[in-house]
Amino acid sequence: MCKSKSFYKGNNLVLMKSKKEFNTNLDDLSYQNEILRHVSRTFALTIPELPHALRIVISNAYLLCRIADTIEDDKSMSIEKKKEYSNLFIDVVKKNKDADLFAEKLFTLLSPEATDAEHNLIANTKKIIRITHSFNSRQRKALERCVSIMCKGMSKYQDLETLNGLKDIDDMNEYCYYVAGVVGEMLTELFCDYSSEIDVHQNELMKLAISFGQGLQMTNILKDIWDDHERGACWLPSDHFRKHGIDIKQKSPGKNKSGFEDALTELLGIAHVHLKNALRYTLLIPKKEKGLRKFCLWAIGMAILTLEKIRKKPNFTSGRQVKISHRDVKITILITSLFVKNNNILRCLFKYCGRHLPSMNIHERL
Repeated sequence: MCKSKSFYKGNNLVLMKSKKEFNTNLDDLSYQNEILRHVSRTFALTIPELPHALRIVISNAYLLCRIADTIEDDKSMSIEKKKEYSNLFIDVVKKNKDADLFAEKLFTLLSPEATDAEHNLIANTKKIIRITHSFNSRQRKALERCVSIMCKGMSKYQDLETLNGLKDIDDMNEYCYYVAGVVGEMLTELFCDYSSEIDVHQNELMKLAISFGQGLQMTNILKDIWDDHERGACWLPSDHFRKHGIDIKQKSPGKNKSGFEDALTELLGIAHVHLKNALRYTLLIPKKEKGLRKFCLWAIGMAILTLEKIRKKPNFTSGRQVKISHRDVKITILITSLFVKNNNILRCLFKYCGRHLPSMNIHERL
């Protein structure tokens, strides 16, 4: 697909569109809703289920994280430049730096491999930031903390993006916290700000939120093993595989010893337990908050089905081979929506879907 090109006319950034057109002549909220559909099909699906009072702030939170991801994932920027712009973005979110200047400088550095939507989002950072700065104090602090921890954490792991893998399980836990656990904490803070009934469970929810995030992130790591491998990255814990006689640096799609599958199965078991905690988290949300529950349940349901597909095909060689089908997504949405208020049935559904998955001990921060 052709990528967006840019040129400067005076101090104004002008986008030359490819086939995909983006209407940027919108007010800030309309633009936020529009760009969300282009950068995430999943969140564009789940966020509308949220109560109206949460849709704006969580849409905004997702886009802030997506800007941070765009910096981290860029193919052409050096590690030093990525760290520089991650730190600059933290200052932009905290009102310490000008969003337009950040957008202009970063846009010119983006790789042509970045999508049209990512180019457009970076160019219109100021629209997103104006919305961020309109939130109440508790909401702003939650978003600022998340962006700050995520950017600093991802910068730390930029140096480790090789085929050597992460050091150990604890290192993987830390990585998952930076990219997903902290998002769970942010969402929990926003949920608690929204509802006093949820707020009374804040301490327990915060502990479970980290596990929730790790369950989802580990699912992505396991699904994307070979896609990451192809681009020279590995987020698997090397010492865990070494215990099974596998040198993670030597792994190869479809050409691994049996110990590789054993190690992979144990990681599936760890992710499975984290998703059990995600369900515990969800069932603490009042039953009347159907939208919030569905927002969580859809993510859990799709993750547990993905883990099961990996279990059934541990010798997969591409993420496409273990990606759940559109039919599975529709069934997940239908069934969880039907039983969204019934805790017992939800527990049974989770147990049934994960009945073949192992459950491993985890070093819980609970």
